[in-house]
Amino acid sequence: MALPQAWHQRLRLPAVAAPMTDVSGPDLVIAAAVHGIIGTFPTHNAKSTDELDAWLSHIAAATKRTDSVSSPVAPVGANLVVHRSNARLSGDLDCLLRHRPEIVITSVGSPAAVIGPLHDAGILVLADVASLRHAYKAIESGVDGLVLLSAGAGGQTGWANPVSFVRALRNDYDGILVLAGGISDGHGVLAARAAGADLAYLGTRFIATTESLASAEYRQAVVEATLDDIVSSVQVSGLSANVLRSWLEAHGVTQAPPTGLDGNTHTGFAQDRLLAQPNVWAAGHSVSGIDAVLDISVLAERLAHEYQQAQDLLLQAPVNGISRRWR
Repeated sequence: MALPQAWHQRLRLPAVAAPMTDVSGPDLVIAAAVHGIIGTFPTHNAKSTDELDAWLSHIAAATKRTDSVSSPVAPVGANLVVHRSNARLSGDLDCLLRHRPEIVITSVGSPAAVIGPLHDAGILVLADVASLRHAYKAIESGVDGLVLLSAGAGGQTGWANPVSFVRALRNDYDGILVLAGGISDGHGVLAARAAGADLAYLGTRFIATTESLASAEYRQAVVEATLDDIVSSVQVSGLSANVLRSWLEAHGVTQAPPTGLDGNTHTGFAQDRLLAQPNVWAAGHSVSGIDAVLDISVLAERLAHEYQQAQDLLLQAPVNGISRRWR
């Protein structure tokens, strides 16, 4: 589809380790990339723009590409909150322009103002969207692709059915589509591809890894949870976000506030509000597919095996009693 051709040889499977507040740091990004999965992190996880500068330098050095076909390194990227409440927007953007990661994912607001500078620096720009209206606005602004936040995504979430969301856009959009929402294994990655997405976004699955910034208690809570333990709330940032019920109850919130028909009850996003609540236990419906805390090397091997297994199952599937090869 729309992925840069050179990436196909660099990806072990078409997946992104999604950027997660208080979870994604240099160790996670590096481990994902060297094992063939796109690694990303939010710039605000670095406590200052100076620390962001150091993180980007460290990540670049650790993921320096080689010509080795046997050990390709996947692209890495950063997530930039472009909302007007982000006091570090200008400084973090300048930092990204100096370091030139291959990808920047914009969130919470129009990417229009940052696309020009990022493109001039040779950076591919994706935008988080949770509705068709925002998707088409992002397309009009000139993004290279979209991250579709669908029902079941951890943290900031969407309301749309994931397959319907992909199909509604793929019919007339040939840019990069990344599907986010409830994907925890290789079978889910293949399902995203079958629906028409170029890449699958896996966030929650990477919380329960040894390289994540999450606490041991948070990781274990993710392992023990099921999708019935996920609650949508505006408590975290003012936007609908999926979190573990146990975290909400520990903070005095016993149920999610009501949502509108679009599933997005907004009290108004504020970056300071998001950052003022460290160690939020965000998670998505994919918790039901997580049974252990793993090193990313082991997780990557498992995901690749599951992806191949899912392909093999489809190739062997009977149609009208006759086995056919589906490719």
